[in-house]
Amino acid sequence: MGVLYFVYDLSRMTDKIRDDIFVEEGCPVTQKEVNTVFDEQVKRCAAVLQKKTKEYTGDDVDRLGAFKAAAALQHTTQERALAGMLAKHIVSLYDMCFADSVSYEESVWDEKITDSLNYLFLLKAVVKEGNTNKQD
Repeated sequence: MGVLYFVYDLSRMTDKIRDDIFVEEGCPVTQKEVNTVFDEQVKRCAAVLQKKTKEYTGDDVDRLGAFKAAAALQHTTQERALAGMLAKHIVSLYDMCFADSVSYEESVWDEKITDSLNYLFLLKAVVKEGNTNKQD
C-alpha cells in the first residue's frame, strides 16, 4: 500500500507540475532545453558537493565518514542513516509541490532539488563502497 500510494502521489505531482508550468503557459519543453537543465543541475550538484566536503568531513579523507558516524550513532546501516537525512529534503520538496497558492523562488527550488540529488549521489557512493568491500 505504501509504495502504491507513493507512486500515485508522485504521478499527481508530475501532473501538477506539468499542468501548472508548461500547459498553462503554452510552452512545450524541448529535449534540448531538458538537456540544458540537466547539464546546469549536474554542475550545481558538483559545486555544492565540493563546497560541503570540508564542512562535513573536516580533514577526514573518507567522504562518507559522516554517514558512517550517523549509522553508528543510530545503530543502523549507512544506507538507512543517509535515507533518513534524505527524507527531510524529500518531505520539503513534497510540501512545496503541494502548497496551494504559494510560489517559491527558483533559488529555493534549486537548493532543495540539488540537496536531494546530492544525497542520492552520496547514497550511490555508500552502496558502491559496500559492494566493493563485500568483494574483498
